[in-house]
Amino acid sequence: MPTTGEASATQQVTTLLGRGSEFEGKLSFEGTVRVDGKLSGEIFTEDVLIVGEGAEVNAEISAGSIVVQGTVRGNIVAKRGVEIHTPGRVRGNINTPSLFIEKGVLFDGQCQMEPGGPVPEPPHRPSKASKAGGSAPPAPSTG
Repeated sequence: MPTTGEASATQQVTTLLGRGSEFEGKLSFEGTVRVDGKLSGEIFTEDVLIVGEGAEVNAEISAGSIVVQGTVRGNIVAKRGVEIHTPGRVRGNINTPSLFIEKGVLFDGQCQMEPGGPVPEPPHRPSKASKAGGSAPPAPSTG
């Protein structure tokens, strides 16, 4: 199934943390990084993070884009977008302007979607109850 947005799992991977590998600490990188092993700590990038099927990531993540096919435990902040594909699992809050969740994934958390900062309050509009509940003004007399 094709993915949405630029964070495609078929992108050119510049770094790979393969199956069987384990990393603990702060990870900061440029380019596209794919994690297929275990990673704990914090992840910072302006680019793309791919959490492969079978990967286990326990981290606070700040990325440009993230594609999840494995397991993520921790909060995600993505500047461009988040994609969660089957059999992905995310347990944590997501803050991103664009979210794609494929049928069959597990997402346990809250999502906040704001394109470029806080959403302005909508202008005040009178409620329908005040319009329907009040009496109509008297009709002008024609006499």
